Amino acid sequence: MRSRIPRKLLPYEQAQATDRWAEIIFRALSARIADRWKFVSFRGAGHGEWRGIVDVLAIRKDTAQPRHASLMRGDLFDIILVQMKGGGARKPSLAELRRLRLVARHYHAREVVLFQWRKGASSKFHVLRRRSEWILTTGKEVFG
Repeated sequence: MRSRIPRKLLPYEQAQATDRWAEIIFRALSARIADRWKFVSFRGAGHGEWRGIVDVLAIRKDTAQPRHASLMRGDLFDIILVQMKGGGARKPSLAELRRLRLVARHYHAREVVLFQWRKGASSKFHVLRRRSEWILTTGKEVFG
């Protein structure tokens, strides 16, 4: 019987695998504290990355009293845009930050979140603030 030595993954295959695992870890960590939030993933064929700057959309009903008299509680939504980075992926560039801000403004998103996951090392949530800086935070602060 021959033992097969697993082949080394090509760089793009490794990036796809870490990207998928980053989303799995994100969902697992978020589900613990984000019971009212629903997560919509934008994956392409074979569950790989797809086009666009937003990887996951987090959405929930906004139960605050709306400002407009014709609207009732629960008619509006809270939206958070999430970008995932797995493995050794760098933080978003300035051009990507501009795109994230434009999308957030278009949909009136409450937050823009960066989730970074490094296998065996860390998983971190960051929130995009003014002056294009990422502030380290927790999932509980984002979704709590």
